[in-house]
Amino acid sequence: MVEQAVQNPGEQALAGGADQLALPFGHRSRFVRTDFVAAASNGAARAWLLGANPWPEHRLALWGAAGAGKTHLLEIWAQEHGAVLLRGADVTRATLGELLDGPANMFRAVAVDDADRAEDQQAILHLLNAAREQRIALVMAARLPPARWPVVLPDLASRLRATMAIELRQPEDALLRILLLRHLADRQIVVSQPVTEWLLRRLPRTASAIRDAAIRLDQAGLAAGRRVTRALAVSALHDLLDHEEMAPDRMGDGPVS
Repeated sequence: MVEQAVQNPGEQALAGGADQLALPFGHRSRFVRTDFVAAASNGAARAWLLGANPWPEHRLALWGAAGAGKTHLLEIWAQEHGAVLLRGADVTRATLGELLDGPANMFRAVAVDDADRAEDQQAILHLLNAAREQRIALVMAARLPPARWPVVLPDLASRLRATMAIELRQPEDALLRILLLRHLADRQIVVSQPVTEWLLRRLPRTASAIRDAAIRLDQAGLAAGRRVTRALAVSALHDLLDHEEMAPDRMGDGPVS
């Protein structure tokens, strides 16, 4: 299953370089299929999670760095399959008891985000066994593949090693550009195109760095009461930026506001 990446109106406005001030609206992440940006780096995960291929023993694990899109994909899948969506810390024997011992067919699909952070390893083992025995579709997401989760139960370690694990790789340059524009648009931050290009050349090439940069720029812009300029970005993102080629005369940037 392949989706097309479409530039939304907010991204188009940012690219146009308007000079309005940011408005102090609250930010809320959007986890719907139409907002997910398809790229080669997440292609395998999309194909397995949203495609028609069956998963061995009805379970699948998505893993990758922060910001790679794991939570977004889990939300899409959970919405489209009527799945129970849990966080790793919420997976306990008490929680599973209420779900698994409830009315028949109470749920047939479960998604667990940050599954590697579950403290109750017996509960995770119970959930894996239930997925196999009761044919419950189970998707787990984490920053590491299941075989590398810090578990002490031998049976759990064995089942995790046998779980199909699909990596969401670090995003390519084109996807990083879209992610930056989207994060800025979601937070009502207006940045001129020259400053946007300048940021893309100097920020780390990871989705988490792009997300963190947008959060910091939002806070800095609101605190300063003005639009985001290169000077404000340098101040807010000093520890994130590549400083080896910051001088305008070396990059040919000239003065950028």
